[in-house]
Amino acid sequence: MTDPGSLPNFPPPADEHPLRGRVLDVLKDLGLDPNLDGDGDVAFTANEQNLFVRCTEGDVEILRLFGQWQIQDDLLGDRLRLHETCNEINLHMNHVKTGIAGSTLVVTGEHVVTPEADLSMMTQISVQVVLSAVHLWHQRMLGIDPTTGKPQEES
Repeated sequence: MTDPGSLPNFPPPADEHPLRGRVLDVLKDLGLDPNLDGDGDVAFTANEQNLFVRCTEGDVEILRLFGQWQIQDDLLGDRLRLHETCNEINLHMNHVKTGIAGSTLVVTGEHVVTPEADLSMMTQISVQVVLSAVHLWHQRMLGIDPTTGKPQEES
C-alpha cells in the first residue's frame, strides 16, 4: 500500500481556473515542475530562481509572472538609489516592472492573455525578461557595466 503522504498534490480541475490550468500545463511541458502555493499562485523554479505566476481570470485574463529577491544589507542604506535603479530598469526595459517592498526587490512581467495568445511563448519570454531585469538591477546597484561586466568608472 502506498503512503498517502507520498501522493502528488494534484492541481484543481482546469475548468475551475482555466488560465491557471493552462499555465500549469505549459510549465510542466517546459519541465519546470510547477506547484500551487498557499495563495493559489503557480510556483516554480527556473535557473535556480523561485518564480510565481498569478492569474487574474474573468472577462480580461491577465498573467503576472513575478519573483522576489532579498536585497543585500549593504545596499539597503541608500533607499533613493534603490528606487532610482528600479526606475531606470522600468524605463529601459519593456514588459517588466521593478519595485522595492521593504527589503525585497520585486520584478514582474504582465500580459493580457487573448484567446489566440501563444501562452507557452509568452511564459518563456516572461521568465527570461524577469530574470534579465533582476540581473541588470543587481549589476546597476553594484556599479557594474552591463556590457563589459567590469566596474563602471565614476563620472
